[in-house]
Amino acid sequence: MNSAEEADDSELTPISKDRSDLSDDNQVVGRKIWRVVPYVTRYWKRALGGILANAGARAFDLIPFIAIGMAADYYQSKTFTSSTVEGIVSSGLFPDIGPIESVELSFGLLILSSFIFLAIFQGLSNQLWQSTAYRAQHDIRMDATHSLLNMEASYFESRQTGNLMSVLSADVAQLEDIISDASTSMIRIAITFTTAFVIMFWMSPKLALILFAPLLLIIPMVVWFSTRVQRKYRRQRESTGGIVAILENVLTGITVVQAYNAKEFESSRIEGKSGDYRDMSIQAAFIRNRFIPGIYVVAGISFGLLVSAGGWVMESGEITVGQFVTFLLISTRMTMPMFILGMLLNQLQKGEAASKRVFAIIDLEPSIFDREGAVPLEEPISSVTFDDVTFAYPTSEGNVLNGISFSASSGDFLGVMGHTGAGKSTILKLVERFYEPQGGNVMINGRDINDFQIKSVRSKIGFVSQDPFLFFGTIRENIAYARQSSDEQIISSLEAAGAMDFVSQLSDGMDTMVGDRGVMLSGGQRARISLARALLKDPDLLILDEASAALDAETEKRIQKSLFGISDEVRKRITIAVAHRLATIRNADEIVAIVDGAIVERGTHRELVENGNVYSSQWSIQTGEIAD
Repeated sequence: MNSAEEADDSELTPISKDRSDLSDDNQVVGRKIWRVVPYVTRYWKRALGGILANAGARAFDLIPFIAIGMAADYYQSKTFTSSTVEGIVSSGLFPDIGPIESVELSFGLLILSSFIFLAIFQGLSNQLWQSTAYRAQHDIRMDATHSLLNMEASYFESRQTGNLMSVLSADVAQLEDIISDASTSMIRIAITFTTAFVIMFWMSPKLALILFAPLLLIIPMVVWFSTRVQRKYRRQRESTGGIVAILENVLTGITVVQAYNAKEFESSRIEGKSGDYRDMSIQAAFIRNRFIPGIYVVAGISFGLLVSAGGWVMESGEITVGQFVTFLLISTRMTMPMFILGMLLNQLQKGEAASKRVFAIIDLEPSIFDREGAVPLEEPISSVTFDDVTFAYPTSEGNVLNGISFSASSGDFLGVMGHTGAGKSTILKLVERFYEPQGGNVMINGRDINDFQIKSVRSKIGFVSQDPFLFFGTIRENIAYARQSSDEQIISSLEAAGAMDFVSQLSDGMDTMVGDRGVMLSGGQRARISLARALLKDPDLLILDEASAALDAETEKRIQKSLFGISDEVRKRITIAVAHRLATIRNADEIVAIVDGAIVERGTHRELVENGNVYSSQWSIQTGEIAD
């Protein structure tokens, strides 16, 4: 392995890194590309029809050459016998053919009909295979999508969104090309070579061996090409993902890029990734452009020997002039499949690089999943309990939570406060089962949360994050996200979230577009839309993670009055709110103060202020009673 190849392997991204990479690099076609086969065999009837139609097309593709050879013999000797005509008539292709003087017309009609049937069968083959490829592409993309959606939140924290998007779009599209184009090319080559060899060997075994023997030289050429170009294409696919990832970040954060005059900086980053793609493409092209001309040389050797030996074979009386003409024409028809072979291997190597990235995602196994025997949570959530919970992030040193214990029941409002990094938001993530604790238990209705199916638990929870995320679309679509809701229900949730006032003033009301990630709305407006989305679920448990950070004091007060009013629905709901701004949780039934992942005090607002501890100190700072 040369130094460039060693560098290639050391710089593989987590998505494409695979333990079989090195062994696959020594194969003509790697292991991963064959995994598309089960997706094709799901539609085996359609695929089989495509193969049979392709076989028919190849047969009708060769018939004109046989007819031309027969015509050559006829025109040369003028001894085309009536028995030959009768043979054509008996074939059933031209039942109305006349006597010997109509033979010339029969040749033309035979060739014309062959091209007509070639067009019909080739079109049918293309349609069947392309429709199979699109179906398989859809299935592959959906399997990869489902695999990603099943992964825990921590998986995405260390991956670039643009890289994943590149796999689901460009790499999956590459596999579709493999199925629709490469597969039909392989079938065409196999059928053409097999049929041609049988016909030629039947006419002249000697000439057939002279023609085909040099073609064996292609085998070591194929091995040489495939084992050198595969890694180049893998790096090429990775560079594509890197470019998309950077562009996705730049376009999303374009205001920051412009505010910090970072256009040159970002351009240099893109230039670096694009340069990697350019270099790998040039290196792959250098290998490819030595391989394909080599096929031309081998073809030249075969055809040169064929023409040179043809006279000797004809002199021996083994074949006629017309048969030799047929032999030459069929051999030239084999030229295109030989050149297609070069392009096919090139395409397969690109597909191998893409398949490694795609199937690496499909093979992902989430660490958070429904445990064996988990049951749906059918009753309302009436209590949430943390019992001596300990948690550490995979990439963190030490525990984020240390022996956290608390409980909240129906109608309770639990507030959680602490400094940045104290572990407040982690508590909420454990309730949603975005993560699982290393020690202790998180319980729902007195049972371990792992006893319940994840989907059923989350269906009863309303979650508002500290960074409200809105999807590209309208306000209505964002509030009714993944739910069928009436306008009355949406309006009710908007009013409860304190958002109806500003929504009603918009020219398009609830049908106003929010832009990508809600960029067309202010931070406070996004927060209220996100809250309305949570309230629309009428959740048993409402989780608020710094949900009021972007709200002004008046709006926050109005929302709190709605959230913690005296209606029966509110009395039944459990609310857990994490807040750095203590005014948000001052009316909580209980407040827990967390320092370095441990609860240092708990009680009501009044009790904690009187205690003169962590909470009291923060309250004094925020209300201005003491200097910072």
